Amino acid sequence: MGFIGLFYPWGILLQALAIVHFIRRRPETIWFYVIIFLGPLGALAYIVMEVVPDLGLLRHSFEGFGRRKRISRLEATVTENPSPGNYEELGDLYLEERNWARARACYDRAITPRTPHPDPVYRRAIAAIEQSDFASAIPDLELVTSSDGKYDSYRAVGLLAHACAQTGRTDQVEALFRQATALSTLSETYYNFAMFLASQDRTDEAREWAQRILAKKANMPRYVQRRERPWLRKASALLKSLPRRG
Repeated sequence: MGFIGLFYPWGILLQALAIVHFIRRRPETIWFYVIIFLGPLGALAYIVMEVVPDLGLLRHSFEGFGRRKRISRLEATVTENPSPGNYEELGDLYLEERNWARARACYDRAITPRTPHPDPVYRRAIAAIEQSDFASAIPDLELVTSSDGKYDSYRAVGLLAHACAQTGRTDQVEALFRQATALSTLSETYYNFAMFLASQDRTDEAREWAQRILAKKANMPRYVQRRERPWLRKASALLKSLPRRG
C-alpha cells in the first residue's frame, strides 16, 4: 500500500482543505508548494501552523449571536427609554456588526450638544468612512482631534488625513499624516499615506511607506501577521502597481 496510501482518501481531503484555506487567507506563498509537493504531510503541517490558529477567529462568529441578541433587547429598550447612552451602546453594537448605516443613525441620536466625551463622535466618523462618506466624517474627526490629538493612538488624525485626501483638501493632508506617523506605526495610516503620495505622483515616497508596512512583518508574532494580512497584501499590491525609477 505504501506510506502515502495509508492517508487515502483522507490525504486528498486534507490537501483540499488546506488549498481552500490558502486561497481564502493567502498566507506566505511557500505554503502552496508545501501543500502541493509534500502531499498529505505538507497539508497536515499547513493545517497545524495556519488553520488551527485561525480557529480562534471562530469565536467572533459565536460572539455575533450574543451581539445580535443584545441588539434586539436594546432596540426594544430605546423605544421606551431613548436616552443617549442607550443609543450609543446600540450604535457600538451595530458598528461591531459592520452595519454602518444603523450605527450612524444611532450615533446621531446619541450625540447632543451636551455629549461629554468624543467616543460616539469618533465612531460615527468611522462608520461614515466605511460608507465612503468622507465629507461627513471630517467635522467629527476635526472635533475629536482638536480636543485630543493622540486620540485612539493617533488613528483619529490618520483617518482625518485620509478623509481630507479623499475630498480634495490636499493642503493639510501631508501635515496630518506626518503628525499621525510621527509616533504611530499603524499599517492603515502608512497605507493611506502611501496611497496619497502615489496620487500626487510622488512614487518613491509612496514606495517607501508601503515598504515600511512589509518591513514590520519580520518582527510580528504570527497572530499579529494574521491580523495584519489584509494590509500586507494591499502594500504588496501597491508596490507592484507603482512604476519603478528608470
